[in-house]
Amino acid sequence: MQRNEELFPLDNVGNALWQMLEAGDDLTIEREFEFSVIFSDQEQALKFGQLLLENNQKLSFCPYQGDDAFPWEITAYPFMSASYENIAAYQELLTTSATPFSGQYDGWYCIDASK
Repeated sequence: MQRNEELFPLDNVGNALWQMLEAGDDLTIEREFEFSVIFSDQEQALKFGQLLLENNQKLSFCPYQGDDAFPWEITAYPFMSASYENIAAYQELLTTSATPFSGQYDGWYCIDASK
């Protein structure tokens, strides 16, 4: 199988999706994603979480162990297909929305929906 760089650009999102496709994942099947944003201040994390809730987003709030400078994590759980456009757009939305709260985007995860 040859990689189409328009569908799977040579960046973190495109590389992850390409690996998923090579592993046999049907990327067209909608599934729940986990997008994480970390914060240095609990109050700012909660304010960001409130913003997401006001926009009907499913989320979780918990301590974050991966970075002592950012000990709070908000994870959003959108339901969508695994396309580059969907992931990049949601990642950009979170990054832009978290900036006023001093949040730092920390990545995404999803399970293989075809198994």
